[in-house]
Amino acid sequence: MGPRLKLFLPLILFAMLAITLFRGLSLDPSEMPSALIDRPFPAFNLPRLGGPGLLSQADLEGQVSLLNVWATWCVACRVEHPYLKQLAQRGIPLFGINYKDNDVAAQRWLDELGDPYRFNIADREGTLGLDLGVYGAPETYLVDAKGVIRYRHVGVVDEGVWKTILEPLYQSLTVESGAQ
Repeated sequence: MGPRLKLFLPLILFAMLAITLFRGLSLDPSEMPSALIDRPFPAFNLPRLGGPGLLSQADLEGQVSLLNVWATWCVACRVEHPYLKQLAQRGIPLFGINYKDNDVAAQRWLDELGDPYRFNIADREGTLGLDLGVYGAPETYLVDAKGVIRYRHVGVVDEGVWKTILEPLYQSLTVESGAQ
């Protein structure tokens, strides 16, 4: 029976590999869980893009807000930018994390396309991005009024993502915090 099993061993290994790969195809790559959900936003002291002074996690507290990781080298960031401007015009507090980018290019980008952010954190070296577990841009974090990360979205924020995922969470956190 030993020699017969040896004949089928490559077939068994191939079947196991095929099942594993097939299962991987069914996974959604945009569903990247974050270990930071329900934890305070990471501590940081980084420069403000286009202005003087340093910003810290304390600057994010006091209101439910969206933190958007973006960069000028990110094609998808340019796609989502017009919708972020719409959200800002509706009064949604939106803060930017300019990720591994050149300050001059980033400021020119905002000047040309419009600036939806209340302020931008210049994460030139990507240290804050590393602490957040950023895979790439764009990524958007929903942060409650106490500075706790409640949700992470990887990819473009558009009308569909806002209406089906982010807006209901934003509204429930806003009601919970008693603010608007």
